[in-house]
Amino acid sequence: MRQRVLTMAATGAAAALLLSACGGDGGGGGEATGSYNQGLTEVVNPSDQTGGTLRFAISADIESTDPGNTYYGYVWNFSRFYARTLYTYTAAPGEAGREVVPDLAEELPEVSEDGLTWTVRLKEGLRYEDGSEIVAEDIRYAIARSNFGDQALPNGPKYYQQLLADSEDYEGPYADPDDPFEGFGGIETPDDHTLVFHLKEPFYDFTYVMVPPQSAPVPPEADTGEQYQARVVSSGPYRFEDDWRPGNGLTLVRNEEWDAETDPVRTALPDRITVEEGIEQNEIDQRLANGQLDVDLGGTGLGPAMKGQVVTDDAARANLDNPENGAHYFLAVNTQVEPFDDQACRQAIQYAVNREAVQRAWGGEVGGTIATQVLPPVIAGANPDLDPYPSEGHAGDADAAREKLAECGEDGGISANLGVRSDRPAEVAAAEAIQESLARADIEVSIQQYPSDTYTNTQAGSPSFVHDNELGLMIYGWMPDWPTGYGYMSQILDGDAIKDAGNSNLSELDDPEINELFDEVITVEDPDEQAEIYAQIDELVMDRAVIVPMVFHKSVLYRPDNLTNAFFNPSWKMFDYAVLGTTETGS
Repeated sequence: MRQRVLTMAATGAAAALLLSACGGDGGGGGEATGSYNQGLTEVVNPSDQTGGTLRFAISADIESTDPGNTYYGYVWNFSRFYARTLYTYTAAPGEAGREVVPDLAEELPEVSEDGLTWTVRLKEGLRYEDGSEIVAEDIRYAIARSNFGDQALPNGPKYYQQLLADSEDYEGPYADPDDPFEGFGGIETPDDHTLVFHLKEPFYDFTYVMVPPQSAPVPPEADTGEQYQARVVSSGPYRFEDDWRPGNGLTLVRNEEWDAETDPVRTALPDRITVEEGIEQNEIDQRLANGQLDVDLGGTGLGPAMKGQVVTDDAARANLDNPENGAHYFLAVNTQVEPFDDQACRQAIQYAVNREAVQRAWGGEVGGTIATQVLPPVIAGANPDLDPYPSEGHAGDADAAREKLAECGEDGGISANLGVRSDRPAEVAAAEAIQESLARADIEVSIQQYPSDTYTNTQAGSPSFVHDNELGLMIYGWMPDWPTGYGYMSQILDGDAIKDAGNSNLSELDDPEINELFDEVITVEDPDEQAEIYAQIDELVMDRAVIVPMVFHKSVLYRPDNLTNAFFNPSWKMFDYAVLGTTETGS
């Protein structure tokens, strides 16, 4: 079926939407009047006040500022300040925030009747920070550099490489700089404002693939590979003030070439945006409460210490939102590290983990709900009754775990290394809870801590590192790339998604039956039929015991009184950064 959906003009659309959501009139930005969980359904402290400095901080270093070389959700959200994409999500709380709308694109894609050809037309007059025009070939180049060839950027997903036709032998744009598109038939650019995507087979989620920052344009002459992150050429309302170096922080200032008339979501209220890196989580939380910071960039919410204080304080609760954000924190069990190459040994871990203790590590009920299956409840196909490794009170079953150890020939007990991100206190506390509960089943665990900015690329996400260091167990958190089972599960469970670096399939699961179901579901258009397949995949994954479900995460997000236009966007799974402002104009 040929599809073309028109969108209304974007003139002032973002600001108008924010103000109308709360009945605000756009005046001034006075004293905040928020209440507990208000940001889940409406905009808190709506304002169109411009000026000031919006202040972010993060406990690690930013993974990468390069839109094509990142897989952390907070970077996907934050990078929109300086990187526009083909499509984005509506700037609104609640279900409205799940709607895909054009960004650089003029309208939603035209799709051929066979589902194989997707045509996207760009708005005209779009410009980079230097005044040069953004053209279709720059987006084609951006997708090529992040997805194809041995020198492709390692950190992001590889959906385009998996889905695009006529590109199997393409070696990427770095292989031949004089002819960067040689062998790349998956995307055509018949003119400066048109992209034509050719798919191997129908994939009805493809519009979602064009939302993440890999579709942000990159001028080929400015590309310096992995060093491009030092100064990304801006297509958004802000540009880099100076070169960025990990650990040194980042400052964004206004990009005078950005045209608000073309932008459906960004309000560009602050004059400056700053990011401090490597700030200890307790300090971030305290500075938020004191009004010395505006936003925790990581987006996962308060750490355990501050969380315990504010959730029981009636006055402080008015500044909190406690959404179930679609994230699942789980324990990945690597199938290539002994003795977990044996299914029964993996099932022993499933039985032994005390999920109740892990939930407490995340702050109890405000930190998340206990998970017994892979799919989060917000995804169609999730089955809350799926619990193949039950125990009383979810406290673990040491006897059942020992029986499984005996079944895999390890009745004397086993030892394992457990990887965790060192700068995330809740994850470290969860690792210690896992260590204690597995010890009751004769499983000795040694906790190995790594920084989060390198965890997915260099340690847990590098199969060679995992094998060399015998990381049989790894704590990981995963949010849907988009709100379907494929958008959630494919990168962590499909064998085709395993990568040498930046790997998210930490279990290295390459199961033919599961792979075949992923191949099948992308050709299915009916959502109910898709959900049935996703439920089947979930059951098979739990049987293979490669993921130990722990908690469906609930973040505790803090809104300082001076933060304006604050709300939880379910698509970004945190505050919608692109519309935030501040009343502290003297900052």
